[in-house]
Amino acid sequence: MHILLVEDDDRIAAALRPALHRHGMTTTRLDRGRGVVDHLGGVDVVLLDLGLPDVDGVDVCRAIRDVSEVPVIVVSARGEVDDRILGLHSGADDYVVKPYDVGELVARMHAVQRRRGAAAGPALDVVAVDGVRIDLGRHAVSVDGRDVALTRKEFQVLALLAGAKGAVCTRNRIVAEVWGRSWPGANRTLDVHVATLRTKLGRPELVQTVRGVGYRLGPGGTGGVGRDVG
Repeated sequence: MHILLVEDDDRIAAALRPALHRHGMTTTRLDRGRGVVDHLGGVDVVLLDLGLPDVDGVDVCRAIRDVSEVPVIVVSARGEVDDRILGLHSGADDYVVKPYDVGELVARMHAVQRRRGAAAGPALDVVAVDGVRIDLGRHAVSVDGRDVALTRKEFQVLALLAGAKGAVCTRNRIVAEVWGRSWPGANRTLDVHVATLRTKLGRPELVQTVRGVGYRLGPGGTGGVGRDVG
């Protein structure tokens, strides 16, 4: 995911960009509002501060929405209800008040991207790989035609990996999206859920560990995951 960070505060940008990179994202940073619309190519989410030095962020949001449907999350110290309403009415998909938890911000970024993707076209409802059928719409999983009972969190982890179509999901991303926050024992909790998934599915090699990064689904990487059209 490529992020356009529109933030004039050097200290905030210097802290946020490495954190986003640890979540497997790339960033481009602008410190003013003018010219933002010229940098939207290839951008998946815009993080937009409102207190910019040259143009009010609300006007920037309106300008973005005039030319693009890219998801926009306002990230601002303006926390009054009227400010949030104005930002959302200006075309923002979400509004986060500073200070914020980075894990929550990342989860919101993935959420707005999913919503935009769902609005743009039909989602991938079923993933089938190595005899495992994952029905994302029904929250159901079967192995060789046999239903497998998963807990809510186990299914969410598996669904996230399935939606990535064989690409690697970082540990930070999985924790942020499934649990909505991070804590000192988060990695251990994730490992336990993955181990339980492997046991329940009877496919130890299905959820692959990418050492030092995270997990991906399917033997042989992207070639092991496909659409179920039957």
